[in-house]
Amino acid sequence: MLEKMRKDVRILLVGEPKVGKTSLIMSLVSEEFPEVVPYRAEEITIPADVTPERVPTHIVDYSEAEQTDEQLFQEISKANVICIVYSVNSKKSIEKVTSHWIPLIIENTDKDSRVPLILVGNKSDLVEHSSMETILPIMNQYSEIETCVECSAKNLKNISELFYYAQKAVLHPTGPLYCPEKKNMKSLCAKALTRIFKVSDLDNDGILNDHELNFFQRTCFNTPLEPQALEDVKNVVRKNLSDGVCDNGLTLKGFLFLHTLFIQRGRHETTWTVLRRFGYDDDLELNQDYLFPPLKIPPDCTTELNHNAYLFLQSVFDKHDKDRDCALSPEELKDLFDVFPYMPWGPDVNNTVCTNEQGWITYQGYLSQWTLTTYLDVQRCLEYLGYLGYSIVAEQESQAAGITVTRDKKIDLQKKQTQRSVFRCNVFGDIGSGKSGFLQAFLGSNLMHQKTIKEEHKSYYAISTTYVYGQEKYLLLHEVFPDFDYLSDADLACDIVCLVYDASNPYSFEYCAKVFKQYFMDSKTPCMMIAAKSDLQEVKQMYGCTPLEFCRRHKMPPPQSFTCSSTAAPSRDIYTKLTTMAMYPHARLRCMCTCNRCTFCLCQNFLNSELLQTVRAKLYAVVLRRHVSQADLRSSTFWLKASVGATVFAVLGFAMYRVLLRPR
Repeated sequence: MLEKMRKDVRILLVGEPKVGKTSLIMSLVSEEFPEVVPYRAEEITIPADVTPERVPTHIVDYSEAEQTDEQLFQEISKANVICIVYSVNSKKSIEKVTSHWIPLIIENTDKDSRVPLILVGNKSDLVEHSSMETILPIMNQYSEIETCVECSAKNLKNISELFYYAQKAVLHPTGPLYCPEKKNMKSLCAKALTRIFKVSDLDNDGILNDHELNFFQRTCFNTPLEPQALEDVKNVVRKNLSDGVCDNGLTLKGFLFLHTLFIQRGRHETTWTVLRRFGYDDDLELNQDYLFPPLKIPPDCTTELNHNAYLFLQSVFDKHDKDRDCALSPEELKDLFDVFPYMPWGPDVNNTVCTNEQGWITYQGYLSQWTLTTYLDVQRCLEYLGYLGYSIVAEQESQAAGITVTRDKKIDLQKKQTQRSVFRCNVFGDIGSGKSGFLQAFLGSNLMHQKTIKEEHKSYYAISTTYVYGQEKYLLLHEVFPDFDYLSDADLACDIVCLVYDASNPYSFEYCAKVFKQYFMDSKTPCMMIAAKSDLQEVKQMYGCTPLEFCRRHKMPPPQSFTCSSTAAPSRDIYTKLTTMAMYPHARLRCMCTCNRCTFCLCQNFLNSELLQTVRAKLYAVVLRRHVSQADLRSSTFWLKASVGATVFAVLGFAMYRVLLRPR
């Protein structure tokens, strides 16, 4: 993770002439003091495999005699960390640190990107006293200064440490984490660590127990804590903080105290390791590479959550559903999204997915909304999963591991089968035709409830599950704005088209007919006509033919009657039919006919009639009672004859069925 955050480190050494800048670099490289020192050392690159942090390091020297001010300014702008070298036996070189070098560096660096500074006191072999008493006030005055190191190029004292601290100042800067003046953790750092605590709190009880602490330790440092080490950590917190440990677990206050202690003791690399493992960059913002991992989506393919992602989201739901009512109250939902920088779901979500009687999002509605986000905007889904810590908790490479990219829809049509779980239905219709009611009815909302929805909370999507031949599938309904001349590609791209007209409005069907002829007549997308508001008196449509004749002419199923004005929850049969058509667009589903006028419907009604059922039951009783003896029932010959007879009857019945359907 560190290598992704920072590819290399560039260290610049500046200072007055003759303070020993070049000698320090040459002593590091050759591990001995040079007898002849040039004006300026060439740029040195230390390979990653020989540095403590495994990061390539470039060391750049500056010489006032060989370089112009412009070249100096360019080097300052490119540097990741700047070492200001002074001579401990030269009062003038120490004064120049504050009077010249620090103001010069601040003036030539971007205010938004703070460059850490390290004060380097060279030639410590020439004096017996330390310069730290003079330097400490300077360090307190400038927050940019990370640390001060006294060293000697001549006897190689603290040379390696100097460049280690320089690396550390870049990779593990103190500035974003801690405020030395106030002696406490900065708010951005506390906010990031609070999110990390909540992601690691797998049962959401506000305490990190031993199991959660070990999981956290393995996640960040690839090794669990020994039981005694765990107790030692908790004892340190107990001694310093009364409410840092509760029920033998670490509280949020205790967690933040531990990291403050690490920083104060100079172990801020521990805190940075944790922050970077959970996706944070040097500015304590979640890294874009972490939030948006690469995911290739070919044309005509869709995106869905896979089984592992659903399991993770179920665990997130379970840990926030405190009252175990299979729904998230507004407080529980707020707590769930507390690890987000903003509230991702608005009031419209409650009208997009299933809710309970109180208007709270149910477990099914929660998963449906995630499915909708994945289908419509997979990048946003990746971002949301990143905030929840999917890759950490599920122990995956990235959030992309939770996404399935479906195969090309053309291949599904060729093979006449699909592995997809989400099907999109675009709903077309004129203004006032009943499209919104059709969407809300899918969520179990009748007309009375729909009237209570505020206009600003209205949603143009509805998603829920249906069952097709025992398989659970998601049906996504999208209400398309009725602007005939400006239908976009997104409005036309779907698995099935739903054309809704008001059966009580004589001019409503014309819009559906125009949309079909203009956009879908020559496409392979299956279409269904919906006669909405069927509870009202049906009127003749002012069009060249009736809706039924139109559907027959274009080989569509007959119009399906629909109403949501009943007091009970609307029927879901029609949505199952839509999903079935979307799954099997190549099949002609005759079972959808409900006209009660064609040969098929008349035969179906006759076969299901109470009269025929009664006659069949009586004939069965008479034949079985009068003509079949107990001896016959025990005879294998009797059952063979019965089987042959049943087979012949089935074949003749199927032939008759085909003959009756042919005129239709």
